[in-house]
Amino acid sequence: MDTDGFEDRLNALRPRLHRYCARMTGSAVHGEDMLQDTLVKALHARDRGAAVDNLEGWLFRIAHNTCLDFLRARARTTVVALTDDMRAAALPEADLVAIGFQTFLRLPELQRCAVILKDVLGHSVEEIAGVAGCSVAAAKSALQRGRAGLRQLAQAPEDARLPLMSDADRRKIAAFVDLFRSGDFDAIRALLAEDVKLELVNRLQLQGRDRIGLYFTRYAEVTKWRFALGAVEGRPAMLVFDGDGAMEAPAHFVLVDWSQGRIAAIRDFLFAPYVLEGIEWVRLG
Repeated sequence: MDTDGFEDRLNALRPRLHRYCARMTGSAVHGEDMLQDTLVKALHARDRGAAVDNLEGWLFRIAHNTCLDFLRARARTTVVALTDDMRAAALPEADLVAIGFQTFLRLPELQRCAVILKDVLGHSVEEIAGVAGCSVAAAKSALQRGRAGLRQLAQAPEDARLPLMSDADRRKIAAFVDLFRSGDFDAIRALLAEDVKLELVNRLQLQGRDRIGLYFTRYAEVTKWRFALGAVEGRPAMLVFDGDGAMEAPAHFVLVDWSQGRIAAIRDFLFAPYVLEGIEWVRLG
């Protein structure tokens, strides 16, 4: 039993941790994966009796190392050589929010860490050093260099990330969206694999065709949602708009994985609105 509210405190820090992980990995979706790994590691460490004096700093250290492990496993990031400016000032918050996650990814790891923690999340240089496991002087230097580098990268023309999907993938996600639009959830159920996985991010995970029926029932009961074919970070997605609002941007999105012509996994970000901050999306239909 969570007698001291430890899990509640972890959940309260989810948005801040995601802001960090998304920029460290260059992706809001991968950032959510790293966030979940971070929380699992934190819970396991707590169960093993880890003493935690500064919960936020401790979590950011776990998140930092988790992101680095992920990036080094992929090892495909291109770091751009940049001109140093040791007097570089922080970018305004509005500019930081507008900068795409992939732009952060082009900074060296320590510089990226320093800029995100200081200018996005408001941590001190001393706290940056604690998270990154470096000296205060190294953290301060990385922050200045990272600010200068990010300013240069933000001013450079950015290639638009087009949704690179095959015709087959486009047809499958388009059919999925059309069935949601028409409310034909029985047809969607017929497409589910027996061991289909459902993740309502930040809420619950279920597996098995017979266990996820209520998911579609709930969507059928809420009439405000409007569904559109789109792409999120280049991946096929169902964009979900709030019909009671301006519909200028999606309220959330759904990712679908297929296997042998069946729906193998549904990942719905309805309960994780923090993921939308700065995310790259495009409406295709």
